[in-house]
Amino acid sequence: MENDSPMKYLHSYWRIDYIETPKDAEKDGKLFLDLANSNDEDALIVFRSTHNFIVLNKYPYNAGHLLVVPFRAVASLKDLTHEELLDLMNMIIKSQDILTQAIKPQGFNIGFNIGSAAGAGIPNHIHCHVVPRWEGDTNFMPVLSNTKVLPQSLHAMWQRLRKFTS
Repeated sequence: MENDSPMKYLHSYWRIDYIETPKDAEKDGKLFLDLANSNDEDALIVFRSTHNFIVLNKYPYNAGHLLVVPFRAVASLKDLTHEELLDLMNMIIKSQDILTQAIKPQGFNIGFNIGSAAGAGIPNHIHCHVVPRWEGDTNFMPVLSNTKVLPQSLHAMWQRLRKFTS
């Protein structure tokens, strides 16, 4: 039977992983600890430093959306050592440099969601979002259908970004 409906479908099969992920694992910070102990390609880790790692957000706001994550699970910036904080800031800058070279964004949104009330999906393991932005990168899809259209797969983006990590 042919579908005569004017409704069009945009398939985002990768979202099922997010939907089915146990939310308790996210809230206790175990997700990031598991990632840190995984293979870089499987975990989409772009770069590792002494105290932090840069990883592609598996559920991005924009193509190239990175997270800078301490290896140690803490809920607040004040819980990091001076060395961890300095390394965290350096990795935020490195994230911008990698993205600038690889995909040439025109700007960035950079920030932390600290605590559940602020939107932190993993409140017990602080992390920084580095989101590349372009003029006019918002369109009707997120507004009307709560859907983001990403022009490249996560694995292809990981390969692209890794070329600019040295």
